Amino acid sequence: MRAAVIFLLLSLSLFACTNSATTSSESFISKEISENWTFRQTNGERAGKAQVPGTIHTDLMNNGLIEDPFYRTNEKNVQWIDKTDWEYSTTFVVSNDENNKENQELCFKGLDTYADVYLNDSLILQTDNMFRNWEIAVKGIAHEGENQLRLLLHSPINRGLAFLEKSAYPYPAANDQSENGGLGDKKVSVFTRKAGYHYGWDWGPRLVTSGIWRPVYFNAWDSGRIENVFIMQPDVTAQKASLVASVTFSANKESDVEVTIYQDNKKITSKKTKAIPGENQLELPFTISKPKLWWSNGLGEANLYTFTTQLKINGNVFHSISTQTGIKSLKLVRTPDDKGESFYFELNGVPVFAKGANYIPNDNFLPRVSRQQYEKVISDAVDANMNMLRVWGGGIYENDYFYELCDEQGIMVWQDFMFACSMYPGNEAFLKSVAAEAKDNIIRLRNHPSIVLWCGNNEIDAAWQYSNEHGGWGWKQRYSTQQRDEIQQAHLAIFHDILPSAVEKYTDGDYYWPSSPMSGDKPNQHSNYTSGDVHYWGVWHGLHKFSEFETNIGRFMSEYGFQSFPAFETVKKYALPEDYSIESEVMAAHQRSGIGNLRIREYMSWDYNVPTDFEQFLYVGQLLQSRGIKAAIEAHRRAMPFCMGSLYWQINDCWPVASWSSTDYYHNWKAMHYMARKAFMPVIISVFEKEGQITFTAASDQLQNIDTELEIKIIDFAGTELSKMTVPAQINANSATLLKTISKQELTGNSNPAHIALVASLKSNGKTLADNIFYFVPPKDLVLEKPALKVSVSEENGDKIIRLKSETLVKDIMLYVPDAQLAFIDNYFDMLPNTEYSVSVKTTMSAKELSEKLKFRDLSMK
Repeated sequence: MRAAVIFLLLSLSLFACTNSATTSSESFISKEISENWTFRQTNGERAGKAQVPGTIHTDLMNNGLIEDPFYRTNEKNVQWIDKTDWEYSTTFVVSNDENNKENQELCFKGLDTYADVYLNDSLILQTDNMFRNWEIAVKGIAHEGENQLRLLLHSPINRGLAFLEKSAYPYPAANDQSENGGLGDKKVSVFTRKAGYHYGWDWGPRLVTSGIWRPVYFNAWDSGRIENVFIMQPDVTAQKASLVASVTFSANKESDVEVTIYQDNKKITSKKTKAIPGENQLELPFTISKPKLWWSNGLGEANLYTFTTQLKINGNVFHSISTQTGIKSLKLVRTPDDKGESFYFELNGVPVFAKGANYIPNDNFLPRVSRQQYEKVISDAVDANMNMLRVWGGGIYENDYFYELCDEQGIMVWQDFMFACSMYPGNEAFLKSVAAEAKDNIIRLRNHPSIVLWCGNNEIDAAWQYSNEHGGWGWKQRYSTQQRDEIQQAHLAIFHDILPSAVEKYTDGDYYWPSSPMSGDKPNQHSNYTSGDVHYWGVWHGLHKFSEFETNIGRFMSEYGFQSFPAFETVKKYALPEDYSIESEVMAAHQRSGIGNLRIREYMSWDYNVPTDFEQFLYVGQLLQSRGIKAAIEAHRRAMPFCMGSLYWQINDCWPVASWSSTDYYHNWKAMHYMARKAFMPVIISVFEKEGQITFTAASDQLQNIDTELEIKIIDFAGTELSKMTVPAQINANSATLLKTISKQELTGNSNPAHIALVASLKSNGKTLADNIFYFVPPKDLVLEKPALKVSVSEENGDKIIRLKSETLVKDIMLYVPDAQLAFIDNYFDMLPNTEYSVSVKTTMSAKELSEKLKFRDLSMK
């Protein structure tokens, strides 16, 4: 059967092989080859219709040949898939016009991973890197009419085992769950340039995919085309942006060429040159007066410019593409001071406290991540007052749409290269593959204003240290001196030569950081608290108390975290009632941290009464996570400007699981995400107890000082005001300000600390800028009454408005509807006595139906 082929002028294509957002001309033709694909197991046992882009696992699911690996313990039943070879095939038609074009190519935006590609039975390509963009000339192999395209995808596990057998020693790979894949201790992920999390992690399953995971195109054109356009920004001020359009184009033969740059259909510069056969490069300087600068979320508008580049060859227009970027000046400020060396981002001259989270892929099966899911995770970040996400190195270089959303929403991106928690080979073929991968992805992503840092890897420098060094994992100690030298040389080649050289060559001065965490950019500048960035895992792995977030603060906190399970409504999607115990086989399969349940229980026992009821345990577990990360974020913000970044681990999940995430696999907000929104507000008031003293500190992102009043009230749980004081204060711009210190005894007086709360508020011009509720004892010691809630539900402007009131304090109220997952505008909050709270929610339910189905949990329940 002939494949239906999507015909597009590249002006409509997001994935053109020219590495630009849009492109068009009468000469340049592109067809996405996406339909009528089939797959088969090479031994003939299984076959079916395929979806491209896709993966073998999702194709097997769609054809009813396996059950959903995310459901219950099905993951363990599909481990055979990655040890099998698979063939994908389709046909596509080349028209007479396309066949007469001087140039023809097949472009594969992503092949996972070891593929032999045949066109009309001619082997045209062999691939070995999931992260590469592959372009292959097919003029003379493709022909007019129907063409057959066939891909043989070799087992990544079998290829990895073959590499391991040839290796003189195994390489450390901390999160390769080889045992779950039936390989014992044979960790093969390090040999294959593929998403590391596919091999398992301590929050993800082992599902080692194969497939055509990004689009395939047939392209045809005459004379020449634009390969890529890079808008360089050598000098940007508020008065003038001096820019350079670096245009790479190809020509079939020596030609007279004119390249023109337009902005808003207005010609802004043009240059003529004599092109040579093959690749050519031309630089076109231009300026923009009083540019609209790109700002991060909270500091200003994320202004974007679109530039159109037109290529004329011998007087005729052959190609044009559009490039979107933002104009900004950026510095990674590392200045020695009396404590060490600063580490913060300065955007358009403004020091920015980075507020955000680490980001992992949204699914183990990448092609099924929709545009709506990307929009949701970025809107979740924006709604939580974040301005940065770290794209973590065990996943993928994300789709263009992810970065476009970050550009539009002002979310800065810390971009890891895809290396994490492993040492890697140093043979020539591997290093060449890494260099090509870096080039492909830097060129693809470099115009995005959101990217503010390229980082070599995740935690490898720390892992390679001796265990007696600060934070060292002790990997060096496993090897002989010769082996250490060999592994170290490969490490230096990748992270201190190939990757920084690529960033230097293909960007105009972007910053490179060898590993996260590190204290400097030279080898052996290991992580510390006075310079560079820090991953602090004393809380969780080290059983440190939450209060120790206060004493373990670095210049930039790029990882820290605490686990929780998803809400019960999410658990019901992957478990049955007989599974409703965190120690059940199913719940254990969806808890990938070996110490996870023990840690949650132990930490919970310190601060909460540990529930025996399963649903209440899940609920209290989320409160525990939120409590811990609130302590961390506030500690980091109190330490401004010594500390200038707080990125918790992690914002999202790749499957339904117990993890460190603040939103679950279905992008439902956990208690922690609601908390993060408040803790990351532009202005906060933080209340902290230490050695019998209560401190009141304001942290502000605002660029002006703020005159305010600090109001401190002590109330009992019936709402009686026991004391009140008001303190005039000025909050310093873009910093933290200690406003007041009072002894605990003075505040509590003769009251029972288990019966009272402190309410701190910052007020300016009659408005509340920020508030916080502080308790003098842990939640388990609070004397809480079962509340008698007054509830009403109405409809206003299409939203349902829930109004809540109680005569007594309600601690950590959770609103939910059984068998539904609703996005309440607020949740898991404390209700002060005799105060009305309004919570809106979008739902198709009527107000009456919502009122009848609405349920509540709070901490008075056991």
